[in-house]
Amino acid sequence: MIPHPSSVLEANVIKVLIMCALSAVLAFLWTPFLTKFLYKHKLWRKSARDKAIDGGAATVFHQLHKDKETAAPRFGGLLIWITSAFIIFLFAFLDSVFPSSSLFHKLNFLSREQTWLPLGFLIAGALLGLGDDILQVFEKGKYAGGGIRFTRRLAFVLLIGAAGAWWFYFKLGWHTLHIPGNGDIEIGLFYLPLFVLTVLACWAGGVIDGLDGLSGGVFSVMFGAFGIIAFANSQYNLATFCFVVAGSTMAFLWFNLPPARFYMGETGTIALTATLAAVAFLTDSLLVLPIIAGLLVIEVASILIQLVAKKFWHKKVFLCAPIHHHLEAKGWSREKITMRFWLIGMVLAIVGVAIRLLG
Repeated sequence: MIPHPSSVLEANVIKVLIMCALSAVLAFLWTPFLTKFLYKHKLWRKSARDKAIDGGAATVFHQLHKDKETAAPRFGGLLIWITSAFIIFLFAFLDSVFPSSSLFHKLNFLSREQTWLPLGFLIAGALLGLGDDILQVFEKGKYAGGGIRFTRRLAFVLLIGAAGAWWFYFKLGWHTLHIPGNGDIEIGLFYLPLFVLTVLACWAGGVIDGLDGLSGGVFSVMFGAFGIIAFANSQYNLATFCFVVAGSTMAFLWFNLPPARFYMGETGTIALTATLAAVAFLTDSLLVLPIIAGLLVIEVASILIQLVAKKFWHKKVFLCAPIHHHLEAKGWSREKITMRFWLIGMVLAIVGVAIRLLG
């Protein structure tokens, strides 16, 4: 007997909601153990960053964050990606051990077409960020403050992007770009550099992790938006994946609200930004990515404007870049900046989803 379409839709709605809630609850439950470990081993930066991206003195930033940086540990991103990966592997394992169980089969959302690639990006980005966080905390590395040298991080991100581009183009056969309301256009081999550049652009957006609660709220909204798009595309496994990530990110946000118990760190931001790029391509939503992730675009743009102004005119446009630190230096409270960014992010997500669903 063929299931009625409405019953299939309802089953997948339930699947998405259950997994999102399970992710949030599970992440919430093991946070005390993570927190105890991070504080026991004092896994935080010993001093605030005092160098800007161009090598100059980050005087304003240092004054704003000299006490904040050493108040809580990094590595909060572990909560997000470990929880998400654990849930996806758990139900894939249960489905293989109990093949006769329709429940575990229905809840299993690991699939080659929809979730292998974003899961791979999540783990690869997380491990790269984890290495950088470890070096920063123990002040190991080739430059002051520790961490993986920028050029090496860039090379690793390029490698991740190139691997994803190869998988999409040669393994999955993707070579078109979707225009909302108009359909697909053929772009051929241009798909490969476009994918890599998107991964790089999203990675740069990780600078949004700068205030208590800011990145957690923004990323949970973005993944929720792409989850809705995936669901509308009947990509139910991918939708479940997006909402699992969103659920674990919301649990992280609970503990990252002011005063933050821990910070996301590179292990969270690189994992989430890389995964965001993969999800945008899998849902054929590249052209609305700059809208849904509009706050990341604004953050990166403020840094580029600052760098160009200092390079060619020897003047600063912003008191401190990215822009959320400029607002902080202007006297805005951190809570005010965070909540207003959340609201802007929600509006941008709604607009992006609406445009993507045209036609």
